[in-house]
Amino acid sequence: MLSAVLKSPSLIRATPLVQRSFSTNLPALQHAAAAAKSSTVPNIKNYINGEFVESQASKWIELKNPATQELLGMVPETTHEELVEATKSAEYAAKEWRKTTVLQRQRVMMDLQYLIRQNQDRIAENIVEEQGKTFVDAKGDVFRGLQVVEQACGLTTGLMGEKLTVARDMETYMYREPLGVTAGICPFNFPAMIPLWMFPLSIAAGNSIIMKPSERDPGAMMMLAELAAEAGVPKGVLNIVHGSVDCVNYICDAPEIKAISFVGSDRAGQHIYTRGNANGKRVQANLGAKNHAVVLPDANKQATLNAIAGAAFGAAGQRCMALSTLVMVGESKEWLPELAERAQQLKVGYGMDPEVDLGPVITVQAKERAERLIQSGADEGANLLLDGRGIVVKGYEKGNFVGPTIITDVNANMECYREEIFAPVLVCLNVDTLDEAIELVNANPYGNGTAVFTNSGPAARKFEHEIDVGQVGINVPIPVPVPPFSFTGSRGSILGDMNFYGKSGLLFYTKPKTVTALWKESDATHNRSSVAMPTMQ
Repeated sequence: MLSAVLKSPSLIRATPLVQRSFSTNLPALQHAAAAAKSSTVPNIKNYINGEFVESQASKWIELKNPATQELLGMVPETTHEELVEATKSAEYAAKEWRKTTVLQRQRVMMDLQYLIRQNQDRIAENIVEEQGKTFVDAKGDVFRGLQVVEQACGLTTGLMGEKLTVARDMETYMYREPLGVTAGICPFNFPAMIPLWMFPLSIAAGNSIIMKPSERDPGAMMMLAELAAEAGVPKGVLNIVHGSVDCVNYICDAPEIKAISFVGSDRAGQHIYTRGNANGKRVQANLGAKNHAVVLPDANKQATLNAIAGAAFGAAGQRCMALSTLVMVGESKEWLPELAERAQQLKVGYGMDPEVDLGPVITVQAKERAERLIQSGADEGANLLLDGRGIVVKGYEKGNFVGPTIITDVNANMECYREEIFAPVLVCLNVDTLDEAIELVNANPYGNGTAVFTNSGPAARKFEHEIDVGQVGINVPIPVPVPPFSFTGSRGSILGDMNFYGKSGLLFYTKPKTVTALWKESDATHNRSSVAMPTMQ
């Protein structure tokens, strides 16, 4: 059971059978603490001051496997007292951790990346069970987060200061200091990658951090905490608390917490950004998206269709960079039947089956919402070229499955276009020219990502320079940059002026300090006291 596993000295070295019992997952249903404790399923623990601690919560959230509805565990609505305890632990640890050298922290990050690499498959198995991804996609989730840890291993260059002689015997120099206590609030769709965007850079920069993983799939973060401790992260530098609204509001209000990193929905992100800023905190918040792919008739047809099918339906469409909207320019709209044929070939099922291409969406409610938005398209006059509703997977009849869906003849006024569906649903619009396509994309409030498919260099260059979106792909469907750069979503997709990971991510977790120092050369050679009246010259 999970509670037993967390008492063991090394979670990661547990047997595969025990390791699977560490999995966790949940919608948002709350139960009395007595019901949770009388259940045979494990209670998920908080991680405070280096220890996995049983919560005294009075409310609990069910954690379910989205492919089976199996109850995997109960996640606590962490009490106020426990949140305060985690904060005090982080505050104390931050005062000591900031005194370590950059080289010491770099060595910890090197050990952490090694341990994550060694345990990548185990973490991925947990993600399959809790979140529903395919095993291959779950390994990619871990790997893309691992790349940020590898960036943290090179923080020595990123934290170098600057120095200038500004007058005789006087120099001004600048270096960056840690903020103190920070916090990360994570979504369900990338239970390993998004936490790894946050806590490694914060810790490497000399801060402590309080992480709140999604209540729907906290297991990966708990496993990463065990690895961080093994890598040498001291007690209190990394803490984990669980919960929903009350937990988030505490993080926004606690004066000890100086910065919040958030990835998730519009509503939550806007609330966290506003409330956190009102309390004087630095906040970076990645919100919703509506990512367009513009297809020109001169594009490589087969490569384009394959790329679109993978980017639209992979991870069951539950990516903030999912390619959810297709803009067909001119005669390229004639390719849509072939796209539907490719989508029909994708297999839906449980993620540990190596033949499966996409798993379930996260909750029953997410499935119902996706199906409602699909129907809204039909009701408003769109065409359901491929309808993935009502799919039943043998052996997993209770799973939250939605098959690949393609809605054509959509216009910008339809609800299925305006809303981020977050399911394997592709909405398709038709325009006559590249200029019309650019105008359409720029009129959308979101600016997370976009892509153009073409064999024309001038057309690609025009698109790149005229499109008002932060991350642009040219024949690349999901243009998420690697960590030497930063995640650069824009407009309605992000709040805050510092982006995730890369150079900007390191700046987010530090603050500049300038020092102007005067050391007179004459003081080094003068060996006789002066009794003259000081003239301040």
